[in-house]
Amino acid sequence: VQLQASGGGLVQPGGSLRLSCAASGFTLDYYTIAWFRQAPGKEREGVPCVSEYDGSAWTVDAVKGRFTISRDNAKNTVYLQMDSLKPEDTAVYYCAAARPTAYGCYVPAGGWDYWGQGTLVTVSS
Repeated sequence: VQLQASGGGLVQPGGSLRLSCAASGFTLDYYTIAWFRQAPGKEREGVPCVSEYDGSAWTVDAVKGRFTISRDNAKNTVYLQMDSLKPEDTAVYYCAAARPTAYGCYVPAGGWDYWGQGTLVTVSS
């Protein structure tokens, strides 16, 4: 049972990347899914989240209008489309999944059931 993240790399400011997170050993249907990131010297922060269970969602202000989370249940994969990238978006990005609960996207600390291994995104000219 695991999440496998991929798609990171080096991109110039203003560019785009799409991260993928493939699930194996379980089905992502109805799971609450999210992407987190951790920049050097900073705490991990949530980026966007979406829950099919109750329709709740959140996106951190810093990426609103630029990042989009989506899922393809047929491929058992979650995506993060990142556009208009900025140097401050440089970080290791992690995907996470939580079993559907009444919390929706407001998963308590320690409540995420599965984490991907992280993929590095570097935004630099």
